[in-house]
Amino acid sequence: MTFARTTLALLLALAASPALGQSQPKTVVELFTSQGCASCPPADALLTEIAKDPQVLALTLAVDYWDYVGWKDTLALHGHSLRQKAYADQRPDRKIFTPQVVVDGTLSAKGSDRAALQRALFAARSNGGLTVPVSVTRDGDAVEITLPESTAAAEGADLWLCPVTRSQTVAIGRGENGGRNVTYSNVVRGWTRVAIWQGDARRYRVALKDVNRDGVDSVAVLVQTGSPNTPGPIIGAAFLPLGN
Repeated sequence: MTFARTTLALLLALAASPALGQSQPKTVVELFTSQGCASCPPADALLTEIAKDPQVLALTLAVDYWDYVGWKDTLALHGHSLRQKAYADQRPDRKIFTPQVVVDGTLSAKGSDRAALQRALFAARSNGGLTVPVSVTRDGDAVEITLPESTAAAEGADLWLCPVTRSQTVAIGRGENGGRNVTYSNVVRGWTRVAIWQGDARRYRVALKDVNRDGVDSVAVLVQTGSPNTPGPIIGAAFLPLGN
């Protein structure tokens, strides 16, 4: 067992058991992946492992730019490709590849490299992690998001609500992964920009019908500085299984 693998095991063991209802993560990991990418399945498996840690909000963002190689990704959103490019434009390396992870909106690493991902997680937490506590609850046919007063969003931050499928197995028929069944965790199925938050204590309400998709069973909430075209650090996040 490698040092990096041992470290990850210790993190998972030390993390508190997930409570019923929402989870309040300390770090956000976005994995840009594709069903048409032969090197992606190990990263998809690693994200599934990372997602077991309640201190991490691990999200799968399937991209569409490998669709031309023989298989159209069944989970891809073009907006995810644009988001990955927008992230790259903010970094000196400007690199875009799959599998790629972005941690807290700022740190990039190879998604299948366990040690590199662990370094990014430790770096994010050493930098303070997510500083804005976010509360998300279900109230009947709506989701309520509560944000406290905070100076972290003094210049404004986007409040995003994403419908999520916690587990999705896909039988890939062609392309580099043809014949494989790959399981994806916390698959983002859409993005709703709820508001531009200015740092005041606020409560927002979003009807579930506005974010409902086939297979969606949870929602993720992200509070992110910058803009969709120039995304900055993620400063708050929460995750809520919707139940029945």
